[in-house]
Amino acid sequence: MHLVESLRRQRLLAIVRGKDPVAALRTVHALVEEGIAAVEISLTTADALAVIRQARAALGPDALLGAGTVRSAADAARAVDAGASYLVTPALVDGPAPCGVPVLMGALTPSEIEAALARGADAIKLFPGSLGGPGYLRALRDPFPEVPFVPVGGVDAQAARDYLARGALAVGVGSPLVGDAADGGDLNQLRVRAAEFRRVAAGETS
Repeated sequence: MHLVESLRRQRLLAIVRGKDPVAALRTVHALVEEGIAAVEISLTTADALAVIRQARAALGPDALLGAGTVRSAADAARAVDAGASYLVTPALVDGPAPCGVPVLMGALTPSEIEAALARGADAIKLFPGSLGGPGYLRALRDPFPEVPFVPVGGVDAQAARDYLARGALAVGVGSPLVGDAADGGDLNQLRVRAAEFRRVAAGETS
């Protein structure tokens, strides 16, 4: 799987983080059913590795199923063993790149971006994106025109639209999309939000 090309097509990465592993798994399935193909399960989710393993078994080998909040080589190895096909870190981490799967590495400043690329990052998770907003991404495009950025953190539908207009490869969306679904909340409302974010990712204005 080529993570960057997949995200370039999808333009949307859903981030699932919750306290209820059964609800988290249902959330993953609902997102995929609603056409959001790229899903990240945070390792801070209750029984995250079991959720990843069960989701992989149900969705098959080609699903864009990743592990997030990867903070060490041990995290990375366990996540890949459970079935994650890409890894997402919150910051600069040395361990994930040697695991043989694509890595979306967290960085914010220009120096951190350079360090992430040196560590083998396939794309940059611009985090927390809410600190600089879409204007900050636009400023980064000048010195880093070829770097694939995925802003994460506080990305609602309007921010997603603005980031994509300013050159983001894709946007990573957690609570504005998932809400409380991974804690046992309403899946019907999740599906409504998923449809809205899909329209944004497709460039639709309404």
